[in-house]
Amino acid sequence: MRIVFGVLSLLLVLAIVGSLAKKQLQALNGSVTTRPHAAVIEATRDADARGEHDGATRELAGGGAGAAAADTSGLTVPQKAQNIQQQVRNDTVRALQQGVDRNARADP
Repeated sequence: MRIVFGVLSLLLVLAIVGSLAKKQLQALNGSVTTRPHAAVIEATRDADARGEHDGATRELAGGGAGAAAADTSGLTVPQKAQNIQQQVRNDTVRALQQGVDRNARADP
């Protein structure tokens, strides 16, 4: 009986984790822009026509193989990191200031 409950609880946990993972992946797919399939086919035909295709991978005109997420910001990785750090600093300062303001209102 103990084994049956163990297996059922394991299946329940796996179902919950699977459901959460599916929701997260669906949310992620809505925000990621990839190159359309037609672009992959066209780039492959062009590479085949020029004799640059070795048969091992199918490359896009941009240099990457397969569908890659499009970077629409135009920022470099260090610039993105600095922007994130600055946003965290600003959020921290704002949260601390809200605490100070709340304490000031609470004191008579």
